Amino acid sequence: MKFTRRTLQSTAALALLGALASTPALAQAQAQTQNPPKIALVMKSMANEFARTMDSGARAHQKAHAAQYTLVANGIKDETDTSAQIKLVEQMLSQKIDALVIAPADSKALVPVVKAAVDRGILVVNIDNKLDADALKDKGIQVPFVGPDDRGGARQVGDYLGKSLKAGDKVAIIEGVPTTFNAQQRTLGHRDAMKAAGIDVVSVQSGAWEIDKASTGASSLMREHPDLKALLCGNDSMALGAVAAVRAAGKTGKVLVVGYDDISAVKPMLADGRLLATADQSAVRIVTTGIETALKALADKQTQATMPPQVITSVALVTKQSK
Repeated sequence: MKFTRRTLQSTAALALLGALASTPALAQAQAQTQNPPKIALVMKSMANEFARTMDSGARAHQKAHAAQYTLVANGIKDETDTSAQIKLVEQMLSQKIDALVIAPADSKALVPVVKAAVDRGILVVNIDNKLDADALKDKGIQVPFVGPDDRGGARQVGDYLGKSLKAGDKVAIIEGVPTTFNAQQRTLGHRDAMKAAGIDVVSVQSGAWEIDKASTGASSLMREHPDLKALLCGNDSMALGAVAAVRAAGKTGKVLVVGYDDISAVKPMLADGRLLATADQSAVRIVTTGIETALKALADKQTQATMPPQVITSVALVTKQSK
């Protein structure tokens, strides 16, 4: 066989490529190209329309970016079943995921399993409901939060309600799960607005984010306080329950109701006045921003400690007039 200079050069080039292909760096790059990162999304109760909207938004985002990452997503059945969510995260960890995006059902109870994820080298992004800062500090980890200013959003809703009331009126707050950061922040925002308007908050009760529990609580509050003028609900699911209770008590138009989330189920109620106002924090925006934060961190080879501490998403007041 006759070897020309070009033949020798081609042979040498192929040999060099073969040697490079055997190096760990190139092998890793090739593996990443062939096997895009796997993102796990863990949500709260899938009985809540907000979580379902988050789920569908995440799946649509992955479909549009199928070459960039794969997605495994799931949520729990009950808003307060933190043990089920912990088990769900543990299952995700066994699936060789690269990043975990989580909306925790409890701000403190989920921190240990989040720490377990970080210890495995899995990047974690916290969305929607913020993990407890002190609990994270105790575990020696930092987890970026992606979500809205819940206190400010609830303050907007409360301020709008205050325009329909007068100083000295009595109102009650139906909040979410009391151990969750977003429930606490929304209650504080409602209190801020009522204090500014000189309105009396006579009671704060938990509706645990759920329709039936909020309906029962609202009925009890109206019996206990016959002169109650409004119910400020920490999410729209609870607002649905409150609206039903107000109607059953024959007080539609006499006891005003506000919510938070702007789910599709409340739109007819905004239109006819059964719900005075809510807040749009966009489930899709929160979850896609959370996923994109994780993907950027993976692409930039960031560690958990070097990820941004928070990414605040927008929240807007929604009323009949704004629709």
